[in-house]
Amino acid sequence: MTDESLVVIGSGPAGVSAARAYREAGGKGRVRLLSADPNPPYARPPLSKDFLRGESGEADIALDGPGDDVELVLDDPVAELGEHEVRTESGAVHPFTRCVLATGAEPVRPPVPGAEHPDVRCLRSLTSSRELRSAAGSARSAVVVGAGFIGCEAAVSLARLGVQVTVLCPGSVPQEQRLGRDAGELILHWLKAEGVSVLRETRLESVTEGHRVHTGLVPALDTDLVLLATGIRPRVELAEKAGLAVEHGRVRTDQHLRTSRPGVYAAGDVAFTHNPSAGRALAVEHWGEGLAMGEVAGRSAAGVPASWDVVPGFWSEIGDHVLKYAAWGDGFDHACPVSRDGGFTVWYERGGEAVGVLTHNADDDYARGGELIREHHPIPPR
Repeated sequence: MTDESLVVIGSGPAGVSAARAYREAGGKGRVRLLSADPNPPYARPPLSKDFLRGESGEADIALDGPGDDVELVLDDPVAELGEHEVRTESGAVHPFTRCVLATGAEPVRPPVPGAEHPDVRCLRSLTSSRELRSAAGSARSAVVVGAGFIGCEAAVSLARLGVQVTVLCPGSVPQEQRLGRDAGELILHWLKAEGVSVLRETRLESVTEGHRVHTGLVPALDTDLVLLATGIRPRVELAEKAGLAVEHGRVRTDQHLRTSRPGVYAAGDVAFTHNPSAGRALAVEHWGEGLAMGEVAGRSAAGVPASWDVVPGFWSEIGDHVLKYAAWGDGFDHACPVSRDGGFTVWYERGGEAVGVLTHNADDDYARGGELIREHHPIPPR
């Protein structure tokens, strides 16, 4: 053992990956993983899908731990990040020579009356998914506010539990701004095929009594359950109080996940990280990128060269339909759909270069798309 010590703040994919990678890269000394969550590390993607539907249990979504020689401290949020130590809410002090911030993000409740009511739910943690599944057991109807991936996945899951679900979609189709009109039309079709009603071009105006929803389109919609799927906010408070550079609401890092303070790294949802393949800093909110960025941060903390230079990507399951998406994630000029045998591909182009690809049952295009995006090549001819 040496005087080296690593503290990782956060037990999501970036935190667990960072602790494991640090050890695997030869990092010495004491390693502590500090978590605000009362539950041991778990996979979050199933929380809106099979776990919510009761098709998998807690043992099925448990993450492989960071290692037997990593100390895991649960249910004790970090309150202060100092120069060489962190202090938790319980008063515990943990010294470090290296620190990885993997504090993740929290659900955003829209600034409308009633959104903070305790009966209005969000879905981000194992605890919240457990509670939502329990509430769905006695609910006849539900309103899901938001038509992003979490909203669509949860809407289908609730519908399969026998709940009559209505989705409030702010655009003309789900995810039109992110994925384009054609992809949004397909997602809309999938939702309707599951019996989900979609109120389009409408936003939540208020919630009264925790279950009466008011929108510009429908003055009053009574329901048994309200779920907010209205985005997330990176947890940057620790970094801001510690004086770390924050940009676009996230902790700014270089490609090695180093922050503005020597010895402190950031990874996952909380990071705004330079990606040399993209040629700019990117914000990502994908599970797989949390794992990848955590690995880079852990290796960098151990003094082993590592760089985050991949094309970010993720998968989403909306009912029985799997979408695969890889993109720089900061916009496109044109979305070009292509039909495939039993599936489809949407190519995203900006300035003559491929900047994204979305596929359904077109794995060859997904693999090819990642290479085209990384190499800044044009999209394939149609």
